[in-house]
Amino acid sequence: MSHPETEVPVTLDHRTGPHGEITLRRHGAHLQIIANGCFLMDTSDGRSERRLVDAALEALNTPGGSRPSPAVLIGGLGVGFSLAHAAADPRWGPITVVEREAAVIDWHRAGPLSPLTADALADPRTRILAADLVAYVNETSDTYDALCLDIDNGPAWTVTEDNETLYSPSGLAACARVLRPGGVLAVWSAQPSPEFEGTLRNAGFQQVRTEEIPVARGVPDVVHLAVRPG
Repeated sequence: MSHPETEVPVTLDHRTGPHGEITLRRHGAHLQIIANGCFLMDTSDGRSERRLVDAALEALNTPGGSRPSPAVLIGGLGVGFSLAHAAADPRWGPITVVEREAAVIDWHRAGPLSPLTADALADPRTRILAADLVAYVNETSDTYDALCLDIDNGPAWTVTEDNETLYSPSGLAACARVLRPGGVLAVWSAQPSPEFEGTLRNAGFQQVRTEEIPVARGVPDVVHLAVRPG
């Protein structure tokens, strides 16, 4: 029997678009998304992506500030862990996912990733927007109770240079603009970033903290949490 680490990854789809190359491949029992040669995520775990969603909801539902059917914006569809987890929780209201890669949306709607999100996509609360997240938060008139962002490997490890602006003071101001008062910003990262905590505070966010999620190997994944003032 071959060991998963020794198996050769098999490319299932590869496309070149406005943001570069995007690839879906199978490595052993798992599916992987590679963007411009950079490993983004796979289907091997997902605990930190699910925690991203739960931590945002917990921050909304404080003893004196819970709100019914909060609207959540998920930035990045990825392999679908965050979407599927949000849709499995009846406490969430409208669930909007912004994904800029048409290929990723295709893989979920009628491709190898569809088993992971079929129920979530069929949920009437779910809306998928084919858009660039940075442009969306700067241009939309929609507002949300929570923003759960997972479009990079972290604030200091972006997939494309364009994404860097999202973690800058102007990008965080745009995030705050689409958050309702008391709304929660949750940002996934593959590694802690004390500098980003400082940027969040300087951008006017309150209750800034970082939660670590242990992983099988290496440094923990983290979720950066911050609240827009009421």
